[in-house]
Amino acid sequence: MGWYSDLVSSGRAGLIWILVAFVVTFLVTRGITRRIRRQRLEEARAIAEGLVSAREERAGGGVIKDVKIGGVHIHHQVWGLLLMLVSGMLQFAFNPGTPWLEVMAIMFGAGAALVLDEFALWLHLDDVYWSSAGQKSVDAVFATIVVLVVLILGTGPLGITADTVDEAPIGVPIAIAMNLAFVVITLMKGKIVTAAIGFFLPLVALIGAIRLARVPSWWARRVYGTRPKRLARATEREEARRERIVRWRTRLGGAPDPEDDQAGA
Repeated sequence: MGWYSDLVSSGRAGLIWILVAFVVTFLVTRGITRRIRRQRLEEARAIAEGLVSAREERAGGGVIKDVKIGGVHIHHQVWGLLLMLVSGMLQFAFNPGTPWLEVMAIMFGAGAALVLDEFALWLHLDDVYWSSAGQKSVDAVFATIVVLVVLILGTGPLGITADTVDEAPIGVPIAIAMNLAFVVITLMKGKIVTAAIGFFLPLVALIGAIRLARVPSWWARRVYGTRPKRLARATEREEARRERIVRWRTRLGGAPDPEDDQAGA
């Protein structure tokens, strides 16, 4: 497999396996947690309707269920942290080549997915997994996938490589300054993910700097405050954007519980 040998020599084979393990683990984990949630809701409904007793419900349980040790619910981010720690230490200690490099990458990618799937929990220091706040975990997963894809493509920060520095020693500093300006403007417009991608792909930063700002953002408050028509356009676009985000969050991570949202409010 000459193409895979090229990937190994370029140093991107590990990143590809991290990405594959990350995506697969996230999808499998969400599928399992959604099934556990569905079972819990069905059991609660059965108890409320008097079909089964609470004692019978506790005595039951299928193969797929929450892991508890000593009565403590062990969140899957714990297993993810252990996988990341073990794979990281082994990689640094032995710096193995193929095939152990791929094994370490798979372990790290799977661990990272388990940790970031509960990103909102350690961000809020509360079990908000099935609330609207918990959907921030989906955002963190998506942002990580984007960064991994950019790294796999082999693009350097600001689109600069060692070859371009040698070929254009004067033009490179100018290009870096311009792209940094576009990235900063994109950040001020509230487009964090676009700015992160634009840091590697200058064209993306340029598009983010040109397009309308998000509402609310620093740019919308300061620049659009005296331009009501542009503010109205930005607000309309933001509402449509949020509807799409909620729709995709729900498809990937599941709909939040109304009770959790009310409690969080």
